[in-house]
Amino acid sequence: MAVAIRVIPCLDVDNGRVVKGVNFTGLKDAGDPVELAARYDREGADELTFLDVSASVAGRGTMLDVVRRTAEQVFIPLTVGGGVRSVDDVDQLLRAGADKVSINTSAIARPELLRELAARFGSQCIVLSVDARRAQGQPSGFEVTTHGGSKSAGIDAIDWARRGAELGAGEILLNSMDGDGTKAGFDLELIAKVRDAVTIPIIASGGAGRPDHFPPAINAGADAVLAASIFHFGEVTIEDVKTSLAQAGYEVRR
Repeated sequence: MAVAIRVIPCLDVDNGRVVKGVNFTGLKDAGDPVELAARYDREGADELTFLDVSASVAGRGTMLDVVRRTAEQVFIPLTVGGGVRSVDDVDQLLRAGADKVSINTSAIARPELLRELAARFGSQCIVLSVDARRAQGQPSGFEVTTHGGSKSAGIDAIDWARRGAELGAGEILLNSMDGDGTKAGFDLELIAKVRDAVTIPIIASGGAGRPDHFPPAINAGADAVLAASIFHFGEVTIEDVKTSLAQAGYEVRR
């Protein structure tokens, strides 16, 4: 039996509120994260992702509280990322109720962190978040970025995805920084290149605007699809996406 495609709303959380902008700028308030999470659970989301966009030490307690309150109400898997720098950070998030933790900048700074986390918690808990954009200076044509896509990390995105998988990441959250918030569709070339490089699941992110944008991402090699603003502001529903995927011949959970 085919593995069902996962549809995942992403909630960018800033000091306890959900926000959304274009290319991580011009952030607008999109509601209470726990209320939104409960709504998505009712509407058939397969998983949820929370990204702490303030990601400061001061905001850590707020985020742990959001995770705890969400885990009490929502029974689908919850991935939390943003500002995760250590084994202790991951431990705190998992104890608060997260099922998986997403790692980004800290893994670029010290790749061995991925190996340590996988050894301690299991690869199934560790998601490598790769913020990639097109760049002529890299062999694959894609580079890794940090700071919401504003800074180049100076490394090839496909090589980094491959290395992350080798170090123990159990999944890759692949964000197209060129596509983020544009609603112009997923970067299919980026997805296909990462698919060729790794065997672990890929979550496609960045660019979703319509239900018909989602099946091509799966066809390109993604195992799951993620979106934010189109869900938060009611432009597209979880059911719309699942219907589009089912009509394209993909297995979905109803």
